[in-house]
Amino acid sequence: MQKISAKLRRTKRVRGKIEGNKSIPRLTIYRSNKYIYAQLIDDVSGKSLCGISEKNISAKGTKSEKALELGKQIAKKALEQKIKKVVFDKGSYAYHGRVKQVAEGARMEGLQF
Repeated sequence: MQKISAKLRRTKRVRGKIEGNKSIPRLTIYRSNKYIYAQLIDDVSGKSLCGISEKNISAKGTKSEKALELGKQIAKKALEQKIKKVVFDKGSYAYHGRVKQVAEGARMEGLQF
């Protein structure tokens, strides 16, 4: 129970500092044991603009390499919708490992944080 409440506190702290809108959406990450997911969210209207998961990409390699490719793919989808700037929401996760790889992949494709 203590572990869950600590995770919720971290998430609330991060989300309290950032907010996405139509022009600058929030790039949020969800990490499970098997896959990683990313989506762009407009907090004002409460809608998801686009999203992608590791299941949708055909990259081979380690989880970190797949996360890097996922970041590149979400950036391409964002640029197709004419979104160049985003606010990065790491949620309750540390900016390390797969979460960091997604961010770096998105930056490599031209997305600005």
